[in-house]
Amino acid sequence: MSETGTSKSKMPDEAVRRLRTLAHDLSNALETILQASYLLHQTRIDEKTRKWADLIDIGAKDAARLSIQIRDILKAQR
Repeated sequence: MSETGTSKSKMPDEAVRRLRTLAHDLSNALETILQASYLLHQTRIDEKTRKWADLIDIGAKDAARLSIQIRDILKAQR
C-alpha cells in the first residue's frame, strides 16, 4: 500500500515495453494524419470537404491526447 492507502499494481515489464512501442508507433501515425490535415486546411477546399477535414483533425487530436495519456500511465509503471 502507498502512503495514501491505495495499492498500485505494476504491469509486467514486457507488457510495459510492448505498450510503449505501440504508443510510440501510434503517435507517429497520428502525426502523419495531423500534418496532412494541416496541409489540407491550407488549400482551397469547398465547405463540405472542409467539414470532413475538420472531423479528421478533431479525431486525430483526440487520439493524440489518448496516446499521451497512455504514455503517462506507462511512465508511472517505472
